Amino acid sequence: MGLSRRKARMIVLETLYQLDVADGDIDDIITAQAETRKLKQDAKDFILKLVNGVWKHRDEIDMLIGANAENWSIDRITAIDKNILRLASFELLYCNDIPFKVVIDEAVELGKIYGTEDSTAFINGILDKMARNINSRKKEVSEALPA
Repeated sequence: MGLSRRKARMIVLETLYQLDVADGDIDDIITAQAETRKLKQDAKDFILKLVNGVWKHRDEIDMLIGANAENWSIDRITAIDKNILRLASFELLYCNDIPFKVVIDEAVELGKIYGTEDSTAFINGILDKMARNINSRKKEVSEALPA
C-alpha cells in the first residue's frame, strides 16, 4: 500500500471529521487528501472504502454506538470520539479480514493522538462491548445454520 494502515485510518478520521462538522463531497475531500499526501491508488482505494462505508452506514452505526455507550447519547459524544467509534464500528461490522483486537487497538491509538485524556478508556469500553455482542451474534447465526 505504501502507506501504513494506521496512517490511512488517520486520513479516514480527518475526512470523516471534516464531513461531520463542515459537510462537503467525499470524493473531493479524498482527492484533495490524495494530492496533498501523494497517495498511491491502493491507499486511496482503502481510504475510500472506509470513508464511503462509514458514511453509507452512518445511521446504523450511530444507533449501534448509542446502544453500547451506557448513559451517553450519540449527540453528547465529541466529534472526534464519535468518528473514531464510527470508523472502528464499520471495521468490526464489515471488514472481516481485520481482527477485532486490531480494530480496537487502532481506535484506541487514534484516541490517544486526536482525543482527550478520557477518550481511550471511553473508546475501548464501547468497542469492547460492541465486539463481544457482534461475536456472540455471529456465533448464534453460525450455530443456527445447517452443517
